[in-house]
Amino acid sequence: MKLKSILYKKEQDEIVNKIINILELDNENSIILYNLDNDKNKIDQILGLIPEIRKYYSFSMIIGASEPTKAKRPYLAIIKQ
Repeated sequence: MKLKSILYKKEQDEIVNKIINILELDNENSIILYNLDNDKNKIDQILGLIPEIRKYYSFSMIIGASEPTKAKRPYLAIIKQ
């Protein structure tokens, strides 16, 4: 059986690009965590990607996608991975 990273390379790249677009990174490819924590719209958009992440990634190590209720900030766990 092939790895998801091989089978779904294109889809994984699209999800990464979606997250980058949602975050609206600055010139240094960074974001202020305080602003992210207080932006409900961005959080909802990132959490809305969980079904896609589960489909195209091996999500067992991404606690924000595998068990979002157990993570304090599941959106941050998704971004980090």
